[in-house]
Amino acid sequence: MDSLDLNFDNILPFVSEQDMQALQGRIDSLHESLEKGLGEGSDYLGWLHLPSQTTALASIQKCADRIKDQCEAFISIGIGGSYLGARAAITFSRNFFHNQLATPKFPQIYFAGQNISSDYLADLLEVIADKEVCINVISKSGTTTEPAIAFRFLKQALENKYGRSGAQKRITVTTDQSRGALRELADAEGYQSFVIPGNVGGRYSVLTPVGLLPIAVAGVDIEALLAGARNWEERSSKTSKIENNIAYRYAAIRNRLYSKGKVIEVMASFHPALKYVLAWWQQLAGESEGKNGQGIFPASVEYTTDLHSLGQWVQEGNRIIFETFLLIGKSDRSLAVPRLDQDADGLNYLAGKSLDFVNDKAYHGTAQAHLKGEVPNMTLTVPDRSPHSLGQLFYFFERAIALSGYLMGVNPFDQPGVEFYKKNMFELLNKPGYEKGSL
Repeated sequence: MDSLDLNFDNILPFVSEQDMQALQGRIDSLHESLEKGLGEGSDYLGWLHLPSQTTALASIQKCADRIKDQCEAFISIGIGGSYLGARAAITFSRNFFHNQLATPKFPQIYFAGQNISSDYLADLLEVIADKEVCINVISKSGTTTEPAIAFRFLKQALENKYGRSGAQKRITVTTDQSRGALRELADAEGYQSFVIPGNVGGRYSVLTPVGLLPIAVAGVDIEALLAGARNWEERSSKTSKIENNIAYRYAAIRNRLYSKGKVIEVMASFHPALKYVLAWWQQLAGESEGKNGQGIFPASVEYTTDLHSLGQWVQEGNRIIFETFLLIGKSDRSLAVPRLDQDADGLNYLAGKSLDFVNDKAYHGTAQAHLKGEVPNMTLTVPDRSPHSLGQLFYFFERAIALSGYLMGVNPFDQPGVEFYKKNMFELLNKPGYEKGSL
């Protein structure tokens, strides 16, 4: 298998092929709107053909190589789409214990600015105190609270350690092309900078410098990542027919299940490498669809771990859920269960079988059990843990969730509700301009 595969056999008892095909006319129309940039939120369709239009990766790779030469620890500062994509790619593609194995060729990778925790930031500052450090701060405006606070602390730490001029060589900025507090600071301080395209929203930005620079610093092949995304862009653009476009098939299935009262999608993985891919997908789906009283709630679980905690609820709880299993077709390495002379744990019946074989049977057993428990489920399989496969997966979800939002009648590219907590928080913090009654 060299491409993504979607198996929806366990959906058919709940949603028929005819039911899905009934959406084809709308899908054709929405596909045309996407391709022509006519739909709601079309100002933010820069991601749609980004893979095929991105050719100059040399400057990103050159910067990444410089950073790797300079530092033992690299910190990516950002929140939401400004960090989840990079973290997903690094966790997916690299050794799980990357930071423990890090060498001068591959620095340790840390993340900041995704919370407002004193302990987290203090612990990070302690970890990097005796290391050579570089940071990349990612924010279109430069004023988003969480990353702006983290940047204050880390910029100060670098300037105390290296002096202002030394710190300037260790700070890279990814921000708006021409405006905003971070752009002004980058220009004033002479930081190397990369541009967040104005027509790409944060949750769709993983294939821009937002994601590509940290991913490259971690040693992941960004050319291969873009090639995989380009491959799926071409497939998705070519046809809107759901029998030939599984991104649209997935969107159609979600829409039909939602119309039948299945309002929660549980994305379930059987591989720890997918942990942050699921977190990235949650933001993509949740922010794109959850508005105007609409939207499937995106939840994620890690099996088999969560079968021992949430498994009971999934099997026999409120039947308002459906499940998407996200699998990896082939692990990077294979381990076989050893045979023991004393079979005290009773596992010799598995001796010689690979862990992937056992894991696959756990998946099949779970899918069958949940189907009997009236949980519709489908399976999306990624060929392997290569950057090329991950590029396919990123683009698949971007295209599918955009169409899914349009099918629900919402603008998939805005997030007005996010501003409500900020307004209340700023009011409570007495931020100038947000005093009670001023808005």
